[in-house]
Amino acid sequence: MLKPEEKIKRHRDLNWLSFNERVLQEAQDKTTPLYERLKFLAIFSMNLDEYFRVRVSQLRQMKRVEKSIRKKLALKPNKTVKQILKEVREQQDKFGRIYREEIIPELETEGIYLVHREDYNEQQEEFARRYFKKVQKCINATTINSFGGEELFLENNGLYFMVCFKDKAEFGIVNIPTDECERFITFSSETEEYKISFLDDIVKVNVPKLFPEKEISGIYEIKLSRDAELYIDDEVDGLLAEKIYESLQQRTDGQPTRLLYDSNMPAEDQKILRKRLNLGKIDMMPGGRYHNFSDYFSFPDPTNNAALHYEKWTTVKHSVLEKAENYFEVIAKKDQSVHFPYMSFEYVERFIQQAAHDPQVKEIKISIYRIADESVVTSALLSALKNGKKLTVFIEAKARFDEKNNIDWGRKFEEEGARVIYSYPKIKVHSKILLVSREENGTLKDYAYIGTGNFNSKTSKIYCDHAIFTAHEKLTSELSRVFLVLEGELIIPRAKRLLISPFSTRKSFADMINREIENARLGKKAGIKAKMNSLEDKEIIDLLYDASEAGVNIRLLVRGFTCLVPGIENLSSNIYMTSIVDRFLEHGRIYIFENDGNEKLYFGSADWMTRNLDRRIEVIAPIYDKDIAQEFKDILEIQFQDNVKARIQDSEEKNNFVGASPGEKKIRSQYEIYKYLKEKHAP
Repeated sequence: MLKPEEKIKRHRDLNWLSFNERVLQEAQDKTTPLYERLKFLAIFSMNLDEYFRVRVSQLRQMKRVEKSIRKKLALKPNKTVKQILKEVREQQDKFGRIYREEIIPELETEGIYLVHREDYNEQQEEFARRYFKKVQKCINATTINSFGGEELFLENNGLYFMVCFKDKAEFGIVNIPTDECERFITFSSETEEYKISFLDDIVKVNVPKLFPEKEISGIYEIKLSRDAELYIDDEVDGLLAEKIYESLQQRTDGQPTRLLYDSNMPAEDQKILRKRLNLGKIDMMPGGRYHNFSDYFSFPDPTNNAALHYEKWTTVKHSVLEKAENYFEVIAKKDQSVHFPYMSFEYVERFIQQAAHDPQVKEIKISIYRIADESVVTSALLSALKNGKKLTVFIEAKARFDEKNNIDWGRKFEEEGARVIYSYPKIKVHSKILLVSREENGTLKDYAYIGTGNFNSKTSKIYCDHAIFTAHEKLTSELSRVFLVLEGELIIPRAKRLLISPFSTRKSFADMINREIENARLGKKAGIKAKMNSLEDKEIIDLLYDASEAGVNIRLLVRGFTCLVPGIENLSSNIYMTSIVDRFLEHGRIYIFENDGNEKLYFGSADWMTRNLDRRIEVIAPIYDKDIAQEFKDILEIQFQDNVKARIQDSEEKNNFVGASPGEKKIRSQYEIYKYLKEKHAP
């Protein structure tokens, strides 16, 4: 058996690029409706921006570590960044080809034309001049000395023009105000054709007005990505939420990690810009004439052609919850499960609303990772306070990019009388849990909601998640202890059934994998099936390798990156892994252990990542209701059978589609799950 240090591991940041490649495949897939392909380009772009702001910036921070320590820990940030940039350039070339050679021509067949500045006719030129007058108050134009003097600061992910002058002693910087104005402007037309322009081009037409005394030699779009991590000292004293709130400015002022620039910019001007921004050559990334393709989420469809979009689905009506007037009565009789986005998030909202207005409900406790803006959930919780309920809200103050909104809502809840608890130093609360205490027959009875997704109605329409409502006393009593830990009343929550990070999840998963290894060696039934977002933890991976070598059949579904390499002889030959990228984002976590025929099934908020096992409060729950357990197993099995949108994850990382064999039924799992749930919950 190989020693742990000899076992193959992928670098998480390099393998993440393989995931983003799968997103790009969806943009290239001609069976995907045209506007959905545009959205996949937007997702790819948005993902890549965050990747540079977070992961690449972290690699750059490693360069500050003393060389001897980096060598001892086998850290090679420079080498990794170079590999990343090479692969990103290849992906961006592919992105550009898809956009130019496929998307744009197909838009034109639908009568939708993107008109560039050089193609404006006289009427469009006049429109651009008039429109510019409306937005000019949002535009700042600055002349910069090429060789020093004035500080050149570019906001994170903001769009700018670098305006080059014949006199190289100076250059201009002009912002493109996409935060204040729509990115895409539709020209009025007397024909059936639709002409759309980038805001960028409308600004570009008018740039000479901003520098009337300069001779312009070129105008090139640029965008700077900055480090988005908040480097905050986690002292025990002081309120962490306040420290985060005060530190959010770092999101704007963070260290630059990538300058994306129009590849037509002359090398001499590239050098000027690089020097003034104090960047290295490795930070310079050539791109197209336009940046921030994430704005294509809002690209207008003037045709209103339904065929250019995914077919709209009506949500599955839950056979019990849909007609239930009192959720507490039906949940007390039997656990209930919900699956998003196939079902409506309204079932969760109604549960909280009923709890807020039910006179028998005395207390509500909820853990919120990402709070939506004004929503049914937040309104219901505020109503609960007005109705005299005791409300405890745990708010994760360190949910990346949502810190400010979370803390703002925490303050609102506090002002209305809720007990609000924020993050602990060095640990995040990632669990998606809710506990309602209701007085029944003179005693308090607890009702719980445990899910894999956030309490957010908007993301519930995009993310595939699972949840259960339960009044199972053995689960609710242990969940109550989790909240007591969050409230500081307990240090360690005793739990025999729930897996709770960072207290018992790692050991419990390790014990279950080791049990499968032992069963395989004894000739008993052994197997592991698991679905998650990412797989990174070294200890878990080594155990899975050991299980594979012991003969345990392991079937994995990992949406994002993985550090485990399947299909390697004498290491992982019994591990088969796929990844699904489709119209919805796979987000649920399900774990099944064969256990010699006495299956153990769990679901919850934690991936097999070190952070989820050791540095976050997570809840992984068993499913005791046999009907719901079968439902979860059926859903997972449908996804294992996907031969339309599943990609094989192997040592070559080619992202080959599984594909249906000749005569085999095509199974597109998200569509099949929708059909399955509709049939299961049919009236």
